Amino acid sequence: MESLLYTWGRFVAGRRGRWVTLSIWIIIAGVLSMIWPSVNSVEDNAAAQLPKDIPSVQASAIEKEQFPSDAGTPLLIVWNDSKGLQSDDFNKIRQLYQHLSEEPLKQQSFIPPLQKATDVALSQSVSKDGTTLVTPIFFRQNAEEGALNADLASLQKQVGKQAITNNLKDKGLHVRFTGPIGISTDAKALFGKADITLLIATILLVLILLIVLYRSPILAFVPLVAVGFSYGVISPILGLLGDKGWITLDTQAVSIMTVLLFGAGTDYCLFLITKYRESLLEEKDKHIALSGAIKSAGGAIMMSALTVVLGLSTLFLAHYGSYQRFAAPFSLAILIMGIAAVTLLPALLTIFGRVSFFPFIPRTPAMLEEHASKKQKPLRQRTTQSQFSEKIGKLVTQKPWLIIIICVIFLGGLASFSAKIAYSYDLLESFPKDMPSREGYTLISDKFSSGKLAPMKVIVDSEGRKTNVREVLQSLSYVKEVSVEQSGLKDHNIKGYDVTLKGNPYSPKAMNDVPNIKNKVVNALKQAHIQNATEKVWLGGETASLYDTKQVTDRDKHIIIPVVIGIIALLLILYLRSIIAMLYLIITVLLSYFSALGSGWLILHFGFDASTMQGLIPLYAFVFLVALGEDYNIFMISSIWKKSRIMPLHQAISNGVQETFSVITSAGLILAGTFLVLATLPIQVLLQFGTVTAIGVILDTFVVRPLLVPAITAVLGKYAFWPSLGKNRPMMLKREKHPHP
Repeated sequence: MESLLYTWGRFVAGRRGRWVTLSIWIIIAGVLSMIWPSVNSVEDNAAAQLPKDIPSVQASAIEKEQFPSDAGTPLLIVWNDSKGLQSDDFNKIRQLYQHLSEEPLKQQSFIPPLQKATDVALSQSVSKDGTTLVTPIFFRQNAEEGALNADLASLQKQVGKQAITNNLKDKGLHVRFTGPIGISTDAKALFGKADITLLIATILLVLILLIVLYRSPILAFVPLVAVGFSYGVISPILGLLGDKGWITLDTQAVSIMTVLLFGAGTDYCLFLITKYRESLLEEKDKHIALSGAIKSAGGAIMMSALTVVLGLSTLFLAHYGSYQRFAAPFSLAILIMGIAAVTLLPALLTIFGRVSFFPFIPRTPAMLEEHASKKQKPLRQRTTQSQFSEKIGKLVTQKPWLIIIICVIFLGGLASFSAKIAYSYDLLESFPKDMPSREGYTLISDKFSSGKLAPMKVIVDSEGRKTNVREVLQSLSYVKEVSVEQSGLKDHNIKGYDVTLKGNPYSPKAMNDVPNIKNKVVNALKQAHIQNATEKVWLGGETASLYDTKQVTDRDKHIIIPVVIGIIALLLILYLRSIIAMLYLIITVLLSYFSALGSGWLILHFGFDASTMQGLIPLYAFVFLVALGEDYNIFMISSIWKKSRIMPLHQAISNGVQETFSVITSAGLILAGTFLVLATLPIQVLLQFGTVTAIGVILDTFVVRPLLVPAITAVLGKYAFWPSLGKNRPMMLKREKHPHP
């Protein structure tokens, strides 16, 4: 394998090969960008989250067929004045609806005739405190996003900018657009702004960190160029897949893919750059030096990339839409970046040569003497590993049990807080509190019955029999109101009921009531002697949808987590040929994951005043942290494994920690920094994901990788390599004679 990597390095880093490699990348990126669409042009932010066979989705389909509404999709306009709505406010409402009746918006499908309503009639629909009124405008269900945005912009002008934009604490009339149309429009605009902000912030952060860590402006740009070319290939490939309908992409997945590409991609570049710099200190010829670097780091880079690709690909097994939409862009991004790290990056490094490291150019001892002679300056002694990394290397081999105990107590303590997390599946909570549609939603919730915001739709197949479903629903303590029985348009045996809950329909309590409601209705059908009653009850609406979301995401976690662990375990066994090493590497990464989840919750709860964590976060964080966490372990363990063949194991551990400490610390800081960029966004699901993942990377970088894993390896000794004891490791049995480096 190493000879193959060296040969490969001689080609991509050769005098001709480097230019051939660069040319191939330029041609591929250029041609693909011209013939295939970009990833941003095929994003579908309205894609379904739940499969068609899920009960709430089935209920929605039956509702559209049997209880159709010609009105369309509603935009709810919330009119609010803390001092109470007056006649002037009612006049504005009438004027707006008069204008809409005379000059309808292009996508407008229906409006109630509020232009004819008197003050008395309007006041009857005002909240009990007299401050708030909600009026609807209906739009075509198949309205295009651009046309809909144009209509909403026109509507805002008609209402008046001041009423739309002023603070709710200010005096006067406030108007907010909410409901399905208002929320979806605000969400798309928010993600669109976040996408641009995220890209700029990520590039700047990575650039600054690279300059600080390597003190070379040229070297800082080299990884960014490699990442840029990779994105130039990834974007059109994803664009083609999305355009053909083979995969579905959304803004959130593409945004986080950008973070992953810059973070993990830069890490792979750093692994090779570090080995290249070490080679340049011993080898005068830059081509030979880079070939040696690829021989040394190429295997670990490819193994790390493969681990992450396969780990992220498990998201294809998910049924929940957002999980599944992460799989293709994430796994493809790492795959292309891994290829770039062992092809394009070596070509760029040899093109720039030693100048890449300017002003701190690495030179061989002979070159240093020659340089000092030319400058007529005394020869400076080359610095070795930092004293700090040297102390860490000695500590983990001299006091391994102490290190293990301290690390396990620390990480275990943080992990214990993961059991305290309360989860929410209401995506509206993920949006900023001052987002106009959320402000409108909050006003409706505060001023009216919160259950009216999202009534539950109960649908049954009565088979022509008389049932007491309505009476059963009315008897439930958490139900406020049940509509009269409705008969299906095409099948009169299909009956529907609109159920208004007393509490917040988006709350965990309301979600927990869903199975009980279904059981009560099923029993009512059984009493009417209806066979297979369970299959003839459907619950729809937001509450039922949130309940199904929890069920589906729980199913995904139970499937994907074991598969990820199994794949990574298999790869570790194949690469390290050690069952014992595989076991403790997997266990330490799992411990790191739960520690990240627990400490992340502490920060979110006490630092950001979050009462819940989004229910999607645990699986997102798990896949990323377990896959990426093994990256650093593979790189560090690879160093120890190689050194153990030529020196006592304890010395190999100490030297391996010293050798990899700087590069993995730098890589960890960059990866954590890029994920922390997500925490600066006003979208809670991204803030929480970024926070938890960044903490996990930091714990892995500064606790698990340099301390816990080497200490466990030192305690296990030669058994860390089981079952490949003694194979190609002649010095392992001698470590007892050399207990310390």
